[in-house]
Amino acid sequence: MIEVEVKGYADDEIFQKVRERFELIRREYHEDTYFQHPCRNFAETDEALRIRVRRFNGHFESFLTYKGPKMDPNSKTRKEIEVPISDPDRHEEILLNLGFREVLTVEKVREKYYVDKGVIIALDDVEGLGKFIEIEALVGNGENIEEIVERLRRILRDLGVRRFERRSYLELLLEASKSS
Repeated sequence: MIEVEVKGYADDEIFQKVRERFELIRREYHEDTYFQHPCRNFAETDEALRIRVRRFNGHFESFLTYKGPKMDPNSKTRKEIEVPISDPDRHEEILLNLGFREVLTVEKVREKYYVDKGVIIALDDVEGLGKFIEIEALVGNGENIEEIVERLRRILRDLGVRRFERRSYLELLLEASKSS
């Protein structure tokens, strides 16, 4: 599966427009712990490996996720492989024993909204970074990614987004920590 994702900087006004126009799916708390491969530099290969713990409505889910390199210059479109895991602490222990090392944990509050079949908007308040909006669509191979990216960008522009961002929250937080 390919995740076509476009992200932009947001503010309270953009958050309010989304809340008025689209149907709330749910509010979640995410704890995303990223890992570095022992023999391959993910910063150079533009890959990511994380364990996500997602809490909502008194429930929690966790996933191990691999994200491949970005596939185009205008979005965060990439191959994504995600599998549910039942015990994130034990999975982390396995990764650490295999030589992976923890890089950083990104914490955020996410509100997910239904836009259209296969299209979701996420309002993210990221600890240490602020407010962002992401819109994503999952597509199969062979679909016109450029066309989908432009459609998603148009939706965000209509909501008032003026600045787009291709870097991940991990990249932004690592960059911020270097400059402080």
